[in-house]
Amino acid sequence: MTDRAVPRHFGPRLTSDTRSAAPAVGNERETLTAALDWHRATFELKCAGVPSDRLSDRAVPPSALSLHGLVRHLAGVERWWFRIQFAGEDLPLLYYSDEDPDQDFDFVDGDADEDFAVWRAECERSRQITAAAESLDATGIRLRTGEPVSLRSIMVDMIAEYARHNGHADLLRERIDGSTGA
Repeated sequence: MTDRAVPRHFGPRLTSDTRSAAPAVGNERETLTAALDWHRATFELKCAGVPSDRLSDRAVPPSALSLHGLVRHLAGVERWWFRIQFAGEDLPLLYYSDEDPDQDFDFVDGDADEDFAVWRAECERSRQITAAAESLDATGIRLRTGEPVSLRSIMVDMIAEYARHNGHADLLRERIDGSTGA
C-alpha cells in the first residue's frame, strides 16, 4: 500500500457492461488474447441497444462512418488478418473489391443483424486460429509484400484497429442516442 491518493471519480461505465477485465498479470498470449477480446466486447457493447434502423446512421458528418459500416469493416479485417493472411485460407474478401474498396462503409442498407452475425462468426474463427497456433511466433504471409507476419504482430495490430474504431463507435453512439461510457 502506498500513501498515494487514489482518484475517486473514474469514467462512467455503460449500464449493460458485461465485459471481463483483462488479466493484470499473465503471459503474453493470455494478455494479448484478453485485450483483443475486451476490445471486441467493447465494440459490441457500443452497438448494444441501438435500434436496427439507427445502426446505419452516419451520425458524425461529414464522415461516412456508421456502426453498421464499422461492424462490416471489422468482420472483413478479422477475415483478412487471421483467416487469409495468417491461416492461408482461400476465401473471398468481405465487403471489398478493387473496383469498390469501400463497400463496408458505403453499402449499409442491408440487414445489420446479419452483418453482426458475420462479424461474430469471423471473431470466433479468429479465436480458433489463435488458440490452435503453436506460438505467437508462428507466421503467415503478408500478402501485400510476400513477407512473413507473426501472430503476435497481427494481434497487436488488431488491438490497435479495434481501439481506433471503438473511439469512432463512442462518437457515433453518443450522437445517436446520447449514451456515453466505457
